[in-house]
Amino acid sequence: MANSQGTARYRQLAAALRADVLAGVYGEGGRLPSEEALAETHGVSRGTVRQALALLRAEGVVTSRRGTRRVVLEQPRVQSFAELSSFTRWARSLGEEPGGSVVASEWRAADAVEADRLRLAPGARVLWVLRLRTLGGEPVMVERTVYPEAVGALVDSLPPDTVSVTEGLEAHGILLADADHTLDLAFADPDDARLLTCPAGTPLLRERRRTSDPTGLPVEWSEDRYRAGTVAFTVHNSLASTALTRMRDTSDQEQSR
Repeated sequence: MANSQGTARYRQLAAALRADVLAGVYGEGGRLPSEEALAETHGVSRGTVRQALALLRAEGVVTSRRGTRRVVLEQPRVQSFAELSSFTRWARSLGEEPGGSVVASEWRAADAVEADRLRLAPGARVLWVLRLRTLGGEPVMVERTVYPEAVGALVDSLPPDTVSVTEGLEAHGILLADADHTLDLAFADPDDARLLTCPAGTPLLRERRRTSDPTGLPVEWSEDRYRAGTVAFTVHNSLASTALTRMRDTSDQEQSR
């Protein structure tokens, strides 16, 4: 119990410091208070402060050199793959005000990729939704999500300005328990350019995500495109488990067997 409480405390401190950094309390390139000052201000031990600062350093929020205090980096908002969290809950954890609005939606037959990702029969009926996501009123992401018919019917019944679709689904007993993520680069198409107020062809951070319920049944297949400089993702690796999977072509090996 003591260990779990200690872990929660350093993460709470890291969240508080992260929120201060994003709010500009220390300024870009500014220095954080000393470990001793932080410990006294927040009523924690210096060990807890060191753990919190180590977490922020791993996330790229701060950096340090031997003999100097931590320096605040210019960083977008950071989201970790270590925990499955909806856009809305992640934003609120940073003290941000999330927003969302449906731009377009339609019922249609699933294409080959959508059917494969959602484990549906070819041509199965799905709901496609185009949403704009904001932080503090600032447009940061365009979300293109496809839902299987049963889930889509629930999503379709939600108000267009629903901030959290995840919470709406949970109210109907549908839980999002597991997700596979792929990150790469995409270029803004006309919809992205209009909604994110950037020129067409602008490089965007793209996250493709399949989310499943506790039984492993796919609930959504989504392609999210983030405006550059607004959000960053972190990946934590350990010997016990990893959130990052490296893939390679093994066809030559298989042919040689």
